[in-house]
Amino acid sequence: MLEKLKNIFSPSKNSSKGGPLRLVTQQDLVAPPSVEVTPQHIIMEERYLKSFFVFSYPRYLSVGWLSPIINLPRPLDISFFFHPIDTAPILKQLRKKTTEIQAEIMDREEKGLVRSPELETAFQDIEQLRTQLKTAQERMFQVGIYFTFYGHKPVDLKNTETDIRAVLESRLIYIKPAAFQQKEGFITNSPYGLDQLWVHTLMNTSPLSSLFPFVSFDLSSNKGILYGINKHNNSLILFDRFSLENANEVIFGKSGGGKSYFAKLEIIRYLMEGVDVIIIDPENEYKFLSEAVGGSYFKISLSSSNHLNPFDLPTPRADEEPASVLRNNVLELVGLFKIMLGGLTSEEDSIVDQALTETYAAKDITPESDFSQIQPPRMRDFEAVLESMEGADSLVRRLRKYTQGSYANFFDQYSNVDMNDKLVTFGIRDMEDELRPMAMYVILHYIWNEIRSSLSKRIAVIDEAWWIMKTEEGASFLFSMAKRARKYWLGLTTITQDVSDFMNSAYGRPIINNSSLQLLMKQSPASIDLIQDTFSLTQGERDLLLSTQVGEGIFFAGIKRVAIQVVASYIENQIITTSPSEVLKIKKAKSALKTKQHGANRF
Repeated sequence: MLEKLKNIFSPSKNSSKGGPLRLVTQQDLVAPPSVEVTPQHIIMEERYLKSFFVFSYPRYLSVGWLSPIINLPRPLDISFFFHPIDTAPILKQLRKKTTEIQAEIMDREEKGLVRSPELETAFQDIEQLRTQLKTAQERMFQVGIYFTFYGHKPVDLKNTETDIRAVLESRLIYIKPAAFQQKEGFITNSPYGLDQLWVHTLMNTSPLSSLFPFVSFDLSSNKGILYGINKHNNSLILFDRFSLENANEVIFGKSGGGKSYFAKLEIIRYLMEGVDVIIIDPENEYKFLSEAVGGSYFKISLSSSNHLNPFDLPTPRADEEPASVLRNNVLELVGLFKIMLGGLTSEEDSIVDQALTETYAAKDITPESDFSQIQPPRMRDFEAVLESMEGADSLVRRLRKYTQGSYANFFDQYSNVDMNDKLVTFGIRDMEDELRPMAMYVILHYIWNEIRSSLSKRIAVIDEAWWIMKTEEGASFLFSMAKRARKYWLGLTTITQDVSDFMNSAYGRPIINNSSLQLLMKQSPASIDLIQDTFSLTQGERDLLLSTQVGEGIFFAGIKRVAIQVVASYIENQIITTSPSEVLKIKKAKSALKTKQHGANRF
């Protein structure tokens, strides 16, 4: 076979072209098709590269000053070269420099000049360094630090350079491009261990230690709850979400990745901190948790005995105008009717807005009313007003299934839900899929009215939030809650596994941007590109989310991000687990305990 290949790639003895041919080597397969070296950058196939070196440092270097560079969501290579040098000639130079500075200080004193703090500081620094070198506490090195940036276009290189200059120059550290030495810069930053730029700075051991690049973020604080283990350094992630600019949180991950497990663990721990929690539960996953902590669990469906009246009004707080509260409520109901009635034309929108105002007025509800003492209208009252209005025939026909048809038991009732418990859960598993976006809107509207009525530290959890994001009105309402939550001491948690449905909404990214806490758990290959673009993930973080285990992910808190492993105690796990095997074991254990207690009672 090798002989045949030689024959294929070897030239004929009678070749008229005369140029010798050779076998294809491994280098030919690995090397890029083309490399163009210019004075300012390198073009390797369709990618641009540019190398820089550090040429100036401040007097002091703080620990981990390179960490912001390493954590930038941009591709770059960093190389460090440390060349130890003999201490003896350095000591001679320092002694000579000390003599020069001391002579200059004495000369200024003899002339009666004002003392120079710069000279005195330099003298003290050199004397301290001389002492440390003589006692072998310090050593001297020639240090070179080099960067190579990558981009698909020259503008990508420029943007990366601007970002890195901003970070470094804020610390009085300056870089320059390796002009006419881009080839040498690229080789220096390649894994050959060759320093071909030789741009060095003399540095002793102490500032040299600040170059250690692997400094991970620490999310341990003096207050808050345990979120998990920092996989970078095995420290505890102790955090209080209410200490950030807002307490909102988004959780993304594929089914079975541990989203609900994490959310329930967070709920339990915040309940112990005295925080009230309200949950919209689409799959009855939180029912056992609610029973375990003595909370209220309301099943919401067409046949349920639990009802929510969309026309309920919140009691205005002292800093709110009743007229504004009434008007906002009318606007939110217009959004609900857009979902219920399959959209509204501009004329129908105006009719519905007017009809809502007249429906409240028919019940003597005006901005001057005491909202805590009123009897709100129902859907049938709104229908009666619409019937008396010109041009509302189509609206009335579409509305009747919610007042007289099969949906009336849910939409045309007075509220009978008590939200005084520390944990309140609305289960909508039995609600028809067609009605889920409407049901979630009504529940969110009811929850929001409750939140606005009294100031209390709360968390609202919206599981499978993509359901309400399916309609523009629902997404807009959820975004409005996210923006205004901080004012009412609320932390809004949105959880979803269908990232594309969530992000395809015009309000998806704004909701994420208004959430200071973000948790990404295991992702599917189909959604990872969208996740990477939205959260500016590095290639390593992208790979982590594709291969991470259940209960692991990337936790964002403000500008910090860490790899997290969610951990629970045995008791917590018994309460929150949804693993079928573990749930079956718990049920068997409970059944055995009941049987044992029943046998004991007989005697």
